[in-house]
Amino acid sequence: MITSKQELQELAQIKKAQNDSNPKEKTLDTSSAFYAKQKRIVLENEGIIDPEDIEDYIAHGGYISLFKALDEMSSKDVIEEIKISGLRGRGGGGYPTGLKWESVSKVKSWQKYIICNGDEGDPGAFMDRAVMESDPHRVLEGMAIAGYACGADKGYIYVRAEYPIAVDRLTKAIKQATKLGILGENVAQSGFSFSIEIRLGAGAFVCGEGTALIASIEGGRGHPRQKPPHLSDNGLWGRPTVLNNVETLANIAPIIKNGGEWFRNIGTEKSSGTKVFALTGRIKNTGLVEVPMGTTLRELVYDIGGGVEDDKKFKAIQSGGPSGGCIPEHLLDLKVDYESLKEVGSIMGSGGLIVMDDSSNMVEIARYFMDFCASESCGKCTPCRVGTTQLTQLLDKFIAKKATKEDFTLLKEMCEVVKSTSLCGLGQTAPNPVLSTIKYFEDEYLAGVCND
Repeated sequence: MITSKQELQELAQIKKAQNDSNPKEKTLDTSSAFYAKQKRIVLENEGIIDPEDIEDYIAHGGYISLFKALDEMSSKDVIEEIKISGLRGRGGGGYPTGLKWESVSKVKSWQKYIICNGDEGDPGAFMDRAVMESDPHRVLEGMAIAGYACGADKGYIYVRAEYPIAVDRLTKAIKQATKLGILGENVAQSGFSFSIEIRLGAGAFVCGEGTALIASIEGGRGHPRQKPPHLSDNGLWGRPTVLNNVETLANIAPIIKNGGEWFRNIGTEKSSGTKVFALTGRIKNTGLVEVPMGTTLRELVYDIGGGVEDDKKFKAIQSGGPSGGCIPEHLLDLKVDYESLKEVGSIMGSGGLIVMDDSSNMVEIARYFMDFCASESCGKCTPCRVGTTQLTQLLDKFIAKKATKEDFTLLKEMCEVVKSTSLCGLGQTAPNPVLSTIKYFEDEYLAGVCND
């Protein structure tokens, strides 16, 4: 049982000595092109520590930020440090984390909750999965600090059941941290208590939306609800709730350890810190990359990714998953941050980046994502339920080269209707792949219009 920061540091020194006498630690070859331009904060322990050994995490500085917060900072101090850092939600929305925590901290309630969203549903995305599997204690530490800052004593991690390794390692991590007294009642004799449970999701994409996720935890169908009321007032079981995704929470411990100004000095003025991307598609070097905000798409594709596979011509890169947009070659020097991606018709999303070469048909790409959104729609609201299906059928006509000029006009109009009238983010962003490919690859749509 660890009762103080001094005991935590002593355990870290003992474990370090053991590691030094029996060296197994791995290091990354930062001289390689794949790692040279990366800056690892969230992924700093990936492949370095044993994710099933809490002492190894502690030996690498784990839980020192939690004890620092409990010993040296008030809850307001913690929130202020997060606000100074400029950390924005890494789940896609980009809402300032400090403001979200502050809103919940101000609400008077006998019960508050912290929820970690590990329901990663974007095709081609595996960032959160990698963090949960390789560094589960980092997520728990971020949740505990959030609980202290907001006055919550209960946390839930919502993980899709398709991630069995992540679930297993998170379960072990919770048991280990509870056994050492880092989670549970009266952590480090500070008077602060915090416990965490895991809830499994069935893999519904819509449950990535906050209110749908909460409905699922409560045992209901994963249907979103109208906001307001917001989660800060009426969240899980009607109580004030903070909902952050895995990557957001994985940034908390380093911020508390190094200070908000340290984090703010990484990235851009409005998008601070780093972002983890799953770089996939027609590219030579696929995998997880973590780079400072403001890194250009060209650097990601060519300097880190090694260029297009088989040395084919680059055509587009799709960011933001099914809700994102396709960005063409002439925008490769675009800086990757929240504002820049929005300006070109895409979004940050959770961090999926899919590279396409000149063999890709952009209408077929748009159709793939629209079909995904249609199949994942919960069906609660008509614009999403019917609109995404109608859009899929329209795109089929263009692919079959049986579309008319009227269909082209209808396609654009229906995209705007679905975008502006759907209940939740799934429907509101579903047309993005269609609208962005129309904007940059209109000729491919017009090639599907028959002239009879």
